[in-house]
Amino acid sequence: MTTTPFNGLRQNQRLKSAGTAFFWLAAFFIIYCARPEDWIPAIGIVPLAKITGIGAFLAFLFGTGVGKRKFRELPSEAHFLLGMIVVLMISALLSPVWKGGALTRTMDFAKVFVAWALVFFLITDIKKLRSIIFIQAAAVPLICIVSIAKGRASHPRLDGVLGGIYSNPNDLAFAIVLSLPFCFMFMLTARGIRKLPWIVGMLAMGAALVLTESRGGFITLIVAGAVALWHFGVKGKRLHLIAATGLVGIILLGVAGGPLKERFATIWSDDADPQQSAALGSYEQRKYLMRRALEGIEHYPIFGIGARNFEVYSLQWREVHMTYLQIAVEGGLLSLILYLMFFARGFRNLRVLLKRKDLDKETVLIVGALHSSLIGFVVGAVFSPEAYVYFPYFSVAYTSALWAIVKRNDALKAASGSPPPTPSRPAWQLPGRQANPDRVPVGQ
Repeated sequence: MTTTPFNGLRQNQRLKSAGTAFFWLAAFFIIYCARPEDWIPAIGIVPLAKITGIGAFLAFLFGTGVGKRKFRELPSEAHFLLGMIVVLMISALLSPVWKGGALTRTMDFAKVFVAWALVFFLITDIKKLRSIIFIQAAAVPLICIVSIAKGRASHPRLDGVLGGIYSNPNDLAFAIVLSLPFCFMFMLTARGIRKLPWIVGMLAMGAALVLTESRGGFITLIVAGAVALWHFGVKGKRLHLIAATGLVGIILLGVAGGPLKERFATIWSDDADPQQSAALGSYEQRKYLMRRALEGIEHYPIFGIGARNFEVYSLQWREVHMTYLQIAVEGGLLSLILYLMFFARGFRNLRVLLKRKDLDKETVLIVGALHSSLIGFVVGAVFSPEAYVYFPYFSVAYTSALWAIVKRNDALKAASGSPPPTPSRPAWQLPGRQANPDRVPVGQ
């Protein structure tokens, strides 16, 4: 195909539009993940999340053909997410509790689909994928440091130190666990002294999680941490990571883990110790809320009671502390099915990538981090009401974008007459390969 000045101009315009859209997408991730308006009061009056979200959407909408992917290429997981949002809309309109509130909250949650689609359309190479994941991975340790500094003396369990998605100690613990594998990944790819900020950040995350005294968060950490150590320590032949992680965990629990141990003791003890009474009350309340949620599912099985309406329906003004029950009672069983199918597709993407033996070291680390994070989510969802938090949906978007990048790279190799090899070992371990596979990431 002959290149003309006109074609060159159009290509430059597309590149510029893509760059602008990606800038606004990155800005949205910074605002959503770091939430500076919650700990920098001077900027709290500015709706930064709305500004950056609208900027990203408009930049993409008016930048004709900015991405290398088309709308028809949206994978099945995007359709499941959109279908779930549609069901929640119907649920809101039919809500027996509060139609207006459910509709407003569903429309607010629906923004996750815009963010999800932008991630898929705009992240077309490994460099961009790393950049977006970096924002989440760097923001959560910062939030932990701010939370510890501002709230340890005046806020037990770091409860209410910050607003939004970090206001509840269980939500903060959940965000820590989902982001910790990404911090591990960046620490492993950093060189020399650049590892230090990641090590400090992960120590802060561990300390903050222990201080939240979240039982569900701790269980989730054990599961996600075990998967991460399997990928990075055992499969990656970095056995020193396992020893170092175990040592740090023992120290943190020994120094600050007393209250967390007491909260766990309430699960199997009826001791009326005043220090355990609050934890015991929380445990009993959660059992009641689960029974109440099951009653709601029985009475409204198809479309539920409407998004975030369970607090009213519960008569306790509390959410049910299990994401799967939360989705089922508020959006109905149809919504739950779509929800489970959405995350199943994320695991399907990772399963295909884990079977590949020709991925470079950098991509292998990203796959391991995503696998650890998603397994942490499906376990943590048993203990926390996280149906409307964006982080898990972002993780699935990362798997979709990564799988699309790898497929595109395969297609380019096939078109050049050199289909990708399928060696029995990863390509970066084969004889004759360069010692530093980080220099040739997939998609570059």
